[in-house]
Amino acid sequence: MTVTIDSAALDLSAIIRPGDHVVWGQAAGEPSTLVEALLAQRAGLGGISAFVGSSFSTTLKPEHADHIAFTSMGAIGTLRTLSKAGKLGIIPCHVGQIGRLIADGVIPCDVAFVQVSPVDADGNHSYGVINDYTQAMVANARVVVAEINAQVPFVPCDKLLPGSHIDYRIETDRPVVSVPPAKIGEGDRAIAQIAASYIGDGSILQFGVGAVPDAIAQLISDRKDLGLHSGMIGDSLVDLTESGALTNATKRADRGVSVTGALIGSERLYRFCHNNKAVRICASATTHGDAILSALPKLVSINSAVEVDLTGQVNAEEVGGSYVGGTGGQVDYVRGGARSPGGRSIIALPATAQGGTSSRIVARLSGPVTTARVETDVIVTEFGAAELKGQSLAERARRLIAIAHPDFRESLEREAHALFQRGY
Repeated sequence: MTVTIDSAALDLSAIIRPGDHVVWGQAAGEPSTLVEALLAQRAGLGGISAFVGSSFSTTLKPEHADHIAFTSMGAIGTLRTLSKAGKLGIIPCHVGQIGRLIADGVIPCDVAFVQVSPVDADGNHSYGVINDYTQAMVANARVVVAEINAQVPFVPCDKLLPGSHIDYRIETDRPVVSVPPAKIGEGDRAIAQIAASYIGDGSILQFGVGAVPDAIAQLISDRKDLGLHSGMIGDSLVDLTESGALTNATKRADRGVSVTGALIGSERLYRFCHNNKAVRICASATTHGDAILSALPKLVSINSAVEVDLTGQVNAEEVGGSYVGGTGGQVDYVRGGARSPGGRSIIALPATAQGGTSSRIVARLSGPVTTARVETDVIVTEFGAAELKGQSLAERARRLIAIAHPDFRESLEREAHALFQRGY
């Protein structure tokens, strides 16, 4: 039986037990009213834990860790604030694994907070702007608490949420967390120009949100019959669809439908996806599944990195002792692009950091290996593309030095001298 509670009278101590593990929808799917209530009432809950995949709101602060132990798959979005303060435990994992980790109890989920749309005529809710591991939360939690937000779009899903599966519900009417399009600079355009050259007619795309993905979307509006199968997508979904470039016509499955696990963008994106049968948000088993990705023809995956070493190892997580990113879905899609018939996998990043004072093509990584060199295909900076697949270690180093910033090429060549001599 579902209990409806007025949001102003919500007492979480009657729902959450001391020691409970709470998991809530990430990114734009953050149930803002529920999270705000949790933070406000945290001192009276007896000490709890919370797993947060990513956050793009400004709700969470380091001081909230006095009664809540926060963990995440990475310091993505505004979670960097918690990470920098030493208040965020990092669980290294692929985003596509989180649903299974919840199902297996490795990531405990006693209480699930979800934000969903109002019901349809059959009494079902759409997961709205986030799906990925949300279904696993609902299926495995002792208690499901739903924020029914009147402003959440009813986006077609691979599986809807029946109202009967909700234990407690509150009704709200507030804006969904939004991420406005990034400002595109000259360097972003230069990187995008090179990356876009790998995208031909009929390509199926995976890319995220940010300046480079948005710039790429602007450059490929003249392509024909593009498809989309991505862990997340922003406003570029609207741009590409309205330009006529994105039709999903070449897909063997989900023909005519853009598939994603998360919508992370502006109100324009959310309005576009409302009751739009050409869009479907799915669980991560679909968006990141090995067999599904490898079966997509001409899959072109585009991901970012903090740095790349001269053998092709990719670090997308940590720099200078600070955790700034996460594994996310990078490895899943790098492998997917490699296994896709006619597919490619691109890691795109600026050649320098810190105002041009340090190179992001490096002799040795300063952080962990997110994507192993055996998986890496193409590295792109504003100075060119280094195609690494099938190349020797020495040749990889030569190609990567060639796309480093000119100011750092000589020093990189000196550091690679032993590699050139030995061949490894």
